[in-house]
Amino acid sequence: MILLSLLNKIKKKLRWKRRWLTLAAVVLIAGMSSLTLILLKGSSSTDGLEWSSGDQPVFGTQIRPTQQPEDDVQAMVKHIVGQRGAYAKKAYVCGEELQMLGRMTAAQILQYHKEHPALTVSIGEGGDVYFTEQIDDLSPQCKNNAYFGLDAKGNLSLFEGVPGSNQVLRTFFQLNIEFLESSLPRETVKQLYRGIPVNNLDEYNSVLSTFADFAVEEPERALH
Repeated sequence: MILLSLLNKIKKKLRWKRRWLTLAAVVLIAGMSSLTLILLKGSSSTDGLEWSSGDQPVFGTQIRPTQQPEDDVQAMVKHIVGQRGAYAKKAYVCGEELQMLGRMTAAQILQYHKEHPALTVSIGEGGDVYFTEQIDDLSPQCKNNAYFGLDAKGNLSLFEGVPGSNQVLRTFFQLNIEFLESSLPRETVKQLYRGIPVNNLDEYNSVLSTFADFAVEEPERALH
């Protein structure tokens, strides 16, 4: 039992070191590219992209297309009278895109779903209809302008732009700041406060998995 416990500790330590090395590479790239990204921020165009923190998919998870039963769609639209605004929505791991399709009747909504069975149909609070495609990637806007950082309560969060006054897109978990600052190199900690840009899904998941090691456990969080 003692030997097994020792082996588990060694495996955990090696796994943590691998995560830290990956994060170190991300931080190095972030330090070199942050200034360029900030300068480009003012001239970048959203091209119809929309951000939403309320209906984002769970970050860092594998998203796969699901087949929505036709009966569910029929039940959803049976009370629709006249036409509704219809949108094609791309829901990324981080960010989303919307494209106006036009106005559709209930019959047209059903027909569109039959032609695009991988899309999920939903009705928004305003009555508009959304045909959603789940994409296991970061949106173009997220790749260009999303930063991991700390919010005012010490939570690891994703910001639209560098941390500070910019909008929080997603909050993940509270960090044990004392443990983090004593365990990671000073430059890595500084970069977290300045903001760590993510340019692809691998970097995004690497930052999440690395800082998860410093997340405050639930019983400890209750004491704060």
